[in-house]
Amino acid sequence: MGKIVTFGEIMMRLNPQGYLRLEQADRFFATYAGAEASVTVSLSNYGDQASFVSKVPDNPIGQNAVNALRHFGVDTSMVLRGGERLGIYFVEKGDSQRPSRVFYDRKYSSLATADATEFDWHAVFCGASWFHFTGITPALSEEMSKACFDACRTAKEMGLMVSCDLNYRNKLWSKESAGETMSRLVPFVDVLIANEEDAADVFGIKAKGTDVRTGEIDKNGYVDVARRLQDRFGCKSIAFTLRGSLSASDNTWGGMLYADDKAYFSKTYLIHLVDRVGGGDSFGAGLIHAITAGLPSQDAIEFAVAASCLKQTIENDFNLVSIDEVERLARGDACGRVQR
Repeated sequence: MGKIVTFGEIMMRLNPQGYLRLEQADRFFATYAGAEASVTVSLSNYGDQASFVSKVPDNPIGQNAVNALRHFGVDTSMVLRGGERLGIYFVEKGDSQRPSRVFYDRKYSSLATADATEFDWHAVFCGASWFHFTGITPALSEEMSKACFDACRTAKEMGLMVSCDLNYRNKLWSKESAGETMSRLVPFVDVLIANEEDAADVFGIKAKGTDVRTGEIDKNGYVDVARRLQDRFGCKSIAFTLRGSLSASDNTWGGMLYADDKAYFSKTYLIHLVDRVGGGDSFGAGLIHAITAGLPSQDAIEFAVAASCLKQTIENDFNLVSIDEVERLARGDACGRVQR
């Protein structure tokens, strides 16, 4: 198996201590993350050869962000230097009936202002077998939309598998813009990943009988959504995370993988959340790892959901769990007893 390449923006995450609101904060704790960066860290943590492509400012802040990935064994040799600044996002953790909030300060970031021609995709994909990106990257600018198109086209020409997490962010672009752009990109995609709302937001395909606000999820509705997406774009496999938001503190969590004209559903977990940011990214990474490891479809979706369940009990974005921990949960060991 060759290396797995991801493409996206790494940013500085700033959050107040504990459950303080942003208005209360007089200091912030800094870490680094981003959708594709988080996927890459998970894959490297599982022992996969993972490479991250991006652009960061040529200054100590940019280098610190790169170092955060290198710490976990990620290949950062294709990260470009230049531009004005590193993007920032603020996270306020919710609790009970108060939802979490995310605010972006990423305008004019190094990646958002980069040119599509700066990335040599033939060189990037040398020795690679898989390419992953999310809907966040093409939302950054028209140039990044072009870069994603060039990357996907080159990846397919070179025989790579391509995966994409739709990851719709309404603070970055409109549903109309997202639908238009992603309709050009998803035909290149072999494995399409989405959450319970992305298909409706981006492509207007809504799952029947589901209300994420009440925790009501109709599994048959997602089978229909997967079939419609496959008919429209030709993806080999389609995966959904299925989250029931009981409150900001407690969610149900499961997933579905539609492959070979069959739907595979995982177990459903009840999670008492520590930090839900990065839950979808850890799901995508778990699925990519499971597929590249040759796991059967049922085992693949169980691994992805168990991995992302565990991530949401860990502070900050990166999923710092081992394959053994994921497999133990996937086999049904969810008691949480102290291990001595």
